[in-house]
Amino acid sequence: MASTKPKKKNPRLASGRKRVRQGTKLNAANTSLRSKYRTAVKNVEKAVLAGDKTKATELFGKMQAVVDTIADKGIFHKNKAARDKSRLSSKVKALALAA
Repeated sequence: MASTKPKKKNPRLASGRKRVRQGTKLNAANTSLRSKYRTAVKNVEKAVLAGDKTKATELFGKMQAVVDTIADKGIFHKNKAARDKSRLSSKVKALALAA
């Protein structure tokens, strides 16, 4: 038995319609930035797993910039951003020490 969600109605007021347009645009922008964040983190992790020290340090620098800007915009919490940076920096440092 498929559950059917009630269909959303279009707002009647012009201000409500504008909010829907703004919300849609903002949602798309936030989704894009969230994807950029996750891709940057994954790229560093892949470089660490591959054992490529130079690539990992280069990507880590780029990742820090992406993470900081997205945390400043409030898309991810600042503590999550700091936690991700800390964990990845320790992995990159361990890779550098192992070499």
